[in-house]
Amino acid sequence: MAALSPEAVAATVREACRLEVQALKPGNVSVHASGHRMVADEFFRSAEAVADVIALPGLSVGERILRSVEATHAAVGCNTNLGIVLLLAPMAHAVLEDGGRRGLRDALGLALRGLTVADAVAAYRAIRLANPAGLGSSATQDVADVPTVTLLGAMRAAAQRDRIACQYATDYADIFALGMPAVASAEARGWGPEWTAVACYLRFASEFPDSHVLRKHGPEAAEAVRARFRAVETRIKACDNPDAAVPILLRLDKNLKEEGINPGTSADLTVTSLAACRFDALLEKTS
Repeated sequence: MAALSPEAVAATVREACRLEVQALKPGNVSVHASGHRMVADEFFRSAEAVADVIALPGLSVGERILRSVEATHAAVGCNTNLGIVLLLAPMAHAVLEDGGRRGLRDALGLALRGLTVADAVAAYRAIRLANPAGLGSSATQDVADVPTVTLLGAMRAAAQRDRIACQYATDYADIFALGMPAVASAEARGWGPEWTAVACYLRFASEFPDSHVLRKHGPEAAEAVRARFRAVETRIKACDNPDAAVPILLRLDKNLKEEGINPGTSADLTVTSLAACRFDALLEKTS
């Protein structure tokens, strides 16, 4: 195997981000429906802004995060992709630096264990710039303060309350155990790329309360949303043709947006899973 080129990494990030926006994801912004004072074009522009930046050779993970968030802020002036950037930066770093020798999962674990305090400082700056809704505060390693631990240490401290931080703490267990299998299952059924992304999104939104919903609306509301997604996922899995599920998804999308509910973390995990599948396939081709 050989490590991937910056061009291949940028193309993968761009494709995964664009595909997620094209998918009909209830409660989340897509080409099918805007929402939460954002439109699909802002997400497409964000994908273009970060793809080449996050894949630049020679950067640390923290630099990839900060430069990507700065590029997004310059392009659209709002937070469209902080979670995506936080998740994709270590993965991009892994396949650029070491993925060819160890494979995706092992290279990613190595990248996570190599994170430094400087990475945490840069990531904290990026989070403050993005200023995500419902962030709140923490008694230890709060993003308003200067971190004193590595970025992995900071994420481990937040893992119990944030699913993105949990990925750092578990070597992206949800991506490998839930997201990538959901993509593979949908592809095996002959579903096209957009429906594959929908299936992945529903898997995450059904499996656990979405962190973004949890922060903004509390645990009871987050669990109720998860249950609604579980019911919808069950119905869609029974469809031979996923197009038959469009009215179901649009109805849930309308209801969630009227309630101000955005399962944004599930969308971030979906992008990451789509990128991971592509990275894995590319690395296999280089073997």
